[in-house]
Amino acid sequence: MMKDGPPGPWVAQPVPPPPTATLMADAAASKPRRRIDARAGERSRSIRLFSTCPPSSQYRDDYLRRVKDVADWCDDAGIEGILVYTDNSLVDPWLVSQVILSCTSSLAPLVAIQPVYMHPYTAAKMVTTYSYLYNRRIYLNMVAGGFVNDLIALGDCTEHDDRYDRLVEYVSIMKCLFDDPGPVTFTGTYYAVKNLAIKPRIPAELIPEVFVSGTSAAGVRAAEEIGATSISYPGTPSETICQGIQSGIRIGVIARDESRKAWQVAHERFPVDRKGQLTHALARKVSDSSWYEQLSDLGDRPTECDSPYWLVPFKNYKTFCPYLVGSYDEVRREVSKYIQGGVQTFILDVPPDREELYHTAIVFDSAQ
Repeated sequence: MMKDGPPGPWVAQPVPPPPTATLMADAAASKPRRRIDARAGERSRSIRLFSTCPPSSQYRDDYLRRVKDVADWCDDAGIEGILVYTDNSLVDPWLVSQVILSCTSSLAPLVAIQPVYMHPYTAAKMVTTYSYLYNRRIYLNMVAGGFVNDLIALGDCTEHDDRYDRLVEYVSIMKCLFDDPGPVTFTGTYYAVKNLAIKPRIPAELIPEVFVSGTSAAGVRAAEEIGATSISYPGTPSETICQGIQSGIRIGVIARDESRKAWQVAHERFPVDRKGQLTHALARKVSDSSWYEQLSDLGDRPTECDSPYWLVPFKNYKTFCPYLVGSYDEVRREVSKYIQGGVQTFILDVPPDREELYHTAIVFDSAQ
């Protein structure tokens, strides 16, 4: 199981450091602004770029402003969508998504849904309501589980693989409500509905695409069964296997015109933090996530000194995905390897500022 959001209240949440002087200097030198031509990429290579919304645990009174800022940067850059976390300790992702829809013109929220939080009819009603109010499409990121204590707190003792079976039923009901013109009747192991209809109806072009977070065999099977894009937190390109289905990865990118500059930014943004390492070790113990254990195992191995693949932010509990660090050409080559291996969707980490998206655009504009 892959948790799509920070841990719950039992584990302290990662807090990325603020921009440093080097970051600001790089940003000032990054003119003119550049769009990541995600939509052109989709036409030519079937590659899509998403970003990530900051989790509320990292902010206090200025969280609403921060969400609007990040959404504005991503919208201007031409990013297709933005992942909105769900978690026991975070604000509601549907309300955050409404903020994003209200302050952008085309950026689509990728709303994380944990089935234990709400009935599939309620989630479907949220989708149709957004389509009615904003005439905009959203995406759904299905999350099967989380940290063990989060699930226990909700009285959910469903076994790991069974949670993916439940997820399949959940999505099946939602799809029937969106697609079928008449009332829906469904009887499964976890859900049953009878003569259920949803209004307002959703236009066919606004029906959301579904993503499934999970690197386990059960997660991949669930994605395949419902025709979803399978999202993972990858190893190096040579270790990332796309198993014959639509695939995406979560990855961070720090790229500059020279490798030396990129690594300077990376080390300033994500310094080694002993407290963070201890928190990471605790999170590893209380998670039943296949992806978290697999990424932790990769982090235990000796690091190749010339590799752009970097797990220090993950190992120091500053973020939940690996990073690619280096010159534009070095990072572009790694991204191209993922693409050649079958990755079609990239969900980038939370951008620290608008100009970081400029550097990322240089990498993806010619990756293939």
